[in-house]
Amino acid sequence: MDRKTARHAAYPELRRRKAERLSAAPLEHGAAQGEVWQALAEKAGRLGVNSPTGAQADVFSTYERDLGLLRGAFPLQPGQSGALLVLGERFCLDYVSRPDAFARLFPKLLEGYLLDALEEVDSRPAGDLDAFIAAVAEGALGRRPSAGLGDDIRLHGERTVGSGLELDGELLQLCAFSSEKAGERTRIARPSRRL
Repeated sequence: MDRKTARHAAYPELRRRKAERLSAAPLEHGAAQGEVWQALAEKAGRLGVNSPTGAQADVFSTYERDLGLLRGAFPLQPGQSGALLVLGERFCLDYVSRPDAFARLFPKLLEGYLLDALEEVDSRPAGDLDAFIAAVAEGALGRRPSAGLGDDIRLHGERTVGSGLELDGELLQLCAFSSEKAGERTRIARPSRRL
């Protein structure tokens, strides 16, 4: 069976809401999936997209022309290993430790950034970028063994939320978002410390 992969990653708003839900209830089975479906339905409604199956792909395909007009404005830079965006009043940080890996992810991430940006075209960036970066750096990190190699990282900071992957003390991947719900946090202890 020949399966095509999507040209896009989940848009930042969707990833933020999933991270918030997992931060509030990290071990509640299926909790984040309900939040994902709700966020997709809300996005489709705001953008006037009819999607009988609630598929994210329907939203992207409806706005393909608009996204195409914006793509060229954000070229990948040589050696780039992350992106930091201001989308209206929200911040989104995506980081991958290896520039070659980020270069493969960037086109898909860019589609998501642009989809969220369509709703913010007429707004002015708000918020303090330096304060966001400081909040990410100062945020508490919960960690637990990942399903594969390394540790899953959960970021819970002052008005920030995110997740990542660490292997042998190296942060391989991190996504972080500004969040009003970041105060609803739960620390994740290593399994050996849970009783």
